[in-house]
Amino acid sequence: MSSSPVATPPRPARQENLWINLVFNAVIPALILGFASSDKRLGPVWSLVVALVFPLGYGVWDLATRRKWNVFSILGCVGTLLTGGLGLMKISGFWFAVKEAAVPVLIGIAIPLSLRTRQPLVRTLLYNDQVLDTRRIHEALVARNKEGDFNRLLRWASWMLAAAMLVSAATNFGLAIWLLPDQSGTEEFNRQLGKLQFWSWPGTMLPTSAMIFYTLFRLLKGVEDLTGLKGDDLFHQKGKPAAEPPPAAPTSAPGTGG
Repeated sequence: MSSSPVATPPRPARQENLWINLVFNAVIPALILGFASSDKRLGPVWSLVVALVFPLGYGVWDLATRRKWNVFSILGCVGTLLTGGLGLMKISGFWFAVKEAAVPVLIGIAIPLSLRTRQPLVRTLLYNDQVLDTRRIHEALVARNKEGDFNRLLRWASWMLAAAMLVSAATNFGLAIWLLPDQSGTEEFNRQLGKLQFWSWPGTMLPTSAMIFYTLFRLLKGVEDLTGLKGDDLFHQKGKPAAEPPPAAPTSAPGTGG
């Protein structure tokens, strides 16, 4: 009897640029809120409006072109609304520290929870077809009957990414408590908010990036071991002929003699 063929995942029509995503959903709104909120510039209300345009506009454009909701644009809008809204309410700087920690905590919770969905976040963040030849990797996993081991590897990578987000949350909270004055809604607070955004890059990104790169390294090494593909074979190779797929692991058919 012949077994039914295993369908390979379709290649997406267009892949998202993660760096553009980061710039529109985090960097630009943070800079606007940090440096344009004073009365001499845009003021607190208009700086919030302008800052929201970027994650909201990018999310709408991405939805129109890829037909998918962009979770990072949603988080960017929520984070920008919280930052601007808390500033307008002139509440204690402690709640800004809570807000700075809240977004990475939410991402950290969402990453392992998304394993139960059709599109886990680990595939978007690390294992995505924008860089890796996921179709070829999938075919090699099927040929070697290693799909279960691969799913366990993705679960491990998801929990490592979640831990990296929790480290980011703790660092953000500590920096905000250290830098921000008690009272928001003042020019001094806006200047310190800009300083917070500046220091959060080396203070948060360095340890978090180190954990993410370690996770990516272990993920790629695990994929190599499971598929038999090595080095550049895991990545898209433009202008080069497709390499032969790795041989399947030897198996003996049940019920057959020697």
